[in-house]
Amino acid sequence: MKLAVFASGSGTNFENLVKSGIPVDFLFTDKSDAKALERAEKLGIKSYTFELKTFTSKADYEREILSLLEAYEIDLIVLAGYMKIVGDVLLQRYEGRIINIHPAYLPEFPGAHGILDAWKAGVSQSGVTIHYVDAGVDTGKIIAQERVPILPDDTLERFEARIHEKEYALYPQVLKDILD
Repeated sequence: MKLAVFASGSGTNFENLVKSGIPVDFLFTDKSDAKALERAEKLGIKSYTFELKTFTSKADYEREILSLLEAYEIDLIVLAGYMKIVGDVLLQRYEGRIINIHPAYLPEFPGAHGILDAWKAGVSQSGVTIHYVDAGVDTGKIIAQERVPILPDDTLERFEARIHEKEYALYPQVLKDILD
């Protein structure tokens, strides 16, 4: 099975997946200054980037991504901090084959700021969710979830670090199961 990882930022989940033995054919990022591109170079993984703002429409942008995916015969798209909502062009072609990791226990705290939203809500726990991507925002079928408590003496930074630790353990495990 051939796999592409999509990221928008630092690429820590991407790097963790590669170092965990997940076979990544290439990294795609929607930001030309994403730190994930540096990580890909250091890891010897091919990378591609183009930005939505250089296209006349989101559909054209996604058709360009689709051409790249088809050239590599990609079977599975793995989102690792990809901060764009996946649109119809990709969803139609890769329905049921796009996986995302979200830093909250869905359906609690969907959207771009799951960790901060949980923290501000004052809940006693949140977590990590791995799910299939559908047309909604963090609404796809859940594959795996694990809770992460917010401890009485936590700071936002310590809580965030524990969320990321859980991501780094859970995502490669789930992907290995899927790939097997």
